[in-house]
Amino acid sequence: MTAPLRVGLIGLGEVAQLMHLPLLADDQRFAIAAITDVSPSLVDYVARRYGVARVHADADSLLANSDLDAVFILTPDHLHADLLDKAIRSGKHVFIEKPAALTAAQLEPLLSVPRPPDQVVFVGYMRRFSRAFLELKTRLPALDTIRHVRIRDIIREAPFFVAQTRNVFKPNDVSPDIIATGRARTQSMLRSVMGEDCPADALRAYQVLTGLSSHSISAMRDLLGLPKGVRYATQHGGETVIALFDYGHFTALYEAVIDDVSRFDAGIEVLTQTQHFKLNYDTPYIRNLPTKLEITTSSATETGTEIIGPIYEDPFRIELGAFLDSVVNGTPNKTSLEDSLQDLKLFAEIGRHFRAG
Repeated sequence: MTAPLRVGLIGLGEVAQLMHLPLLADDQRFAIAAITDVSPSLVDYVARRYGVARVHADADSLLANSDLDAVFILTPDHLHADLLDKAIRSGKHVFIEKPAALTAAQLEPLLSVPRPPDQVVFVGYMRRFSRAFLELKTRLPALDTIRHVRIRDIIREAPFFVAQTRNVFKPNDVSPDIIATGRARTQSMLRSVMGEDCPADALRAYQVLTGLSSHSISAMRDLLGLPKGVRYATQHGGETVIALFDYGHFTALYEAVIDDVSRFDAGIEVLTQTQHFKLNYDTPYIRNLPTKLEITTSSATETGTEIIGPIYEDPFRIELGAFLDSVVNGTPNKTSLEDSLQDLKLFAEIGRHFRAG
């Protein structure tokens, strides 16, 4: 067995505790070698919980650690671009949770930062690694046969599910100044795209795009390619977002609604003249919930539905394997920074419709 990949984690909040830490700890191909967070109590908790010997006072110190092969950036979104720049320059392999940055203007300069030819910079779009999604890609008919695509995220947010299923350590020793600065920076970044006079609900809608919606829109591009443009988009109250993407002879309708009804209705549907492909996603905050792909096919006289699944493998685990495969074997990385930039450009185009409306 080859030596495990030694990774350092920057940011130990909810997504790290629910997904990345347990998956890395369970996988002998990885070793959690170093951690850091702005909360000393959280660093202490994770170090004890996962037996991490090396803790760092800040991200700069961790990135200077020559014993690490890779770093995971799992911080709040407003820190991503700055940390990504430093991580690339460190020469280490990088896994960064989506979005890679909050704006295209932040991400574009990072594409030209000098880097080792074999360095992997991998953006975490875990839905694109779901077995059901990969099966849909394999089964998808020719694009010129598609008549309509519907993509949706009709959900309740994570706290409802997490409170009933997992214990997340929530520190109370983060400086109020750090929290306030983070909120102010986030607002500044959002306004750099949406305009200084943009209403608060439109700013929130753009933030929904960079968070929840980025999974679905990234998956749409993976499945169908880049659309010709955004034909229509609107938002209501910041947490209802509708967008219609132009693919020439068909349109892809995206709808997101965040409310307090306790369900997670997310998925992709593709319609041709004789087939209906339907993929579902459940909340990622309860691990190993099943996904499935349904394919209904009809002729003039018969109809039937093939069901692939249920599939219980965690997409985060498959994604982790894909990252390692790129690092170890040089397998092409489909969730690169260049790929992620396409999402940010689409979000800005959608945002222009919000302002126009």
